[in-house]
Amino acid sequence: MREVDPKTTSRAKAFELWMKAAMPMVTMTKTYDITHLRRVAKRRGVKLNMLMCYAVVRAASSFKEFYMLPVGDKLMAFDNLAINTIVMTKDGGINTCDVPYSEDIKQFEADYLRLTKEASLSDKEINLDDSYMVIGSSALTKCELDSVVNVYAGFWNNPFVVWSKYRKGWFKTTLSLSFQFHHTQMDGPISTGFLNRLQEVMNEIDYR
Repeated sequence: MREVDPKTTSRAKAFELWMKAAMPMVTMTKTYDITHLRRVAKRRGVKLNMLMCYAVVRAASSFKEFYMLPVGDKLMAFDNLAINTIVMTKDGGINTCDVPYSEDIKQFEADYLRLTKEASLSDKEINLDDSYMVIGSSALTKCELDSVVNVYAGFWNNPFVVWSKYRKGWFKTTLSLSFQFHHTQMDGPISTGFLNRLQEVMNEIDYR
């Protein structure tokens, strides 16, 4: 993580407009067709949540804006991406862990399984170093939600993705997803581009 001068980036105007806003977070929701993703999970015996996490961070990797983030009153640049996921602990509580992004889905899965297991057995969060811009995630799979608006804490500006229980139809399976981001990090064209790219990634994942 290193500080960058906002004036030298594409986020110069957004930094000026939104860094001091009382509520700089934006939430968008979209319904996804995860028919292919669910089929891959079933046929290959892999976790659907792992595939969702991989799809999110792979889609994000296509946009340079995800490699920048407002931290405090500064704009910071990062070399890598990761996704944070929530796991159940052995005593019935919850814990979180960061999973580093690898384009190789088998490597991502190996890291996901290792780190989520470690987090489930620990009372401490599993965090990566500060070279990673971390996308938060939460899978609320006990209920079919239409939308989720996350809490704005004012100190954790990272993008956050939440999805709910999927809906099974005769011909396709759909899932509702909410995406929250800091307006300094990206604008509407980038955020909607990411959401569209996410559907493309879901459709093209090949686990072999």
